Amino acid sequence: MTGVEELLLSRIRDVADYPEPGVMFKDITPLLADPAAFTALTDALAAIAERTGATKIVGLEARGFILGAPVAVRAGLGFIPVRKAGKLPGATLGQAYELEYGSAEIEVHAEDLSADDRILIVDDVLATGGTAEASIQLIRRAGAEVAGVAVLMELGFLSGRSRLEPALAGAPLESLLVV
Repeated sequence: MTGVEELLLSRIRDVADYPEPGVMFKDITPLLADPAAFTALTDALAAIAERTGATKIVGLEARGFILGAPVAVRAGLGFIPVRKAGKLPGATLGQAYELEYGSAEIEVHAEDLSADDRILIVDDVLATGGTAEASIQLIRRAGAEVAGVAVLMELGFLSGRSRLEPALAGAPLESLLVV
């Protein structure tokens, strides 16, 4: 494990039985409160943006906004929020997807993406991969190319990677930590 990985992992707090009994929630708020750890995280994700040739960063609601916006600034790229349905004003492009208990929809302003864009999707956690998979579909429907997905942490036991890799079609999925 690298020094950056150790630093990031040391600032993630486990919260038992949240949001429901039996779930071990990974709380990143201590990491965000630590300027050295937050800077290390931002730098690591910005390096991924550079390696993938991204031209814009997409952040997934809501913690993907917290991580994606400073990554975009650090990498000198634009930032585009992918929001829950009904949260963006004006014309949007939406993508429905299935959750464990129901369905959801995400949206983006399609005019924020073009065929010239290579999009790096940034989020905090890769769990089952449903939201990330829907965002890949949404970005492609908007006409942009997916440069990859970058997350702070991957919950390996939930197998989100195996769900996402076919959708990524060769674009990288990079997790700074796998727990």
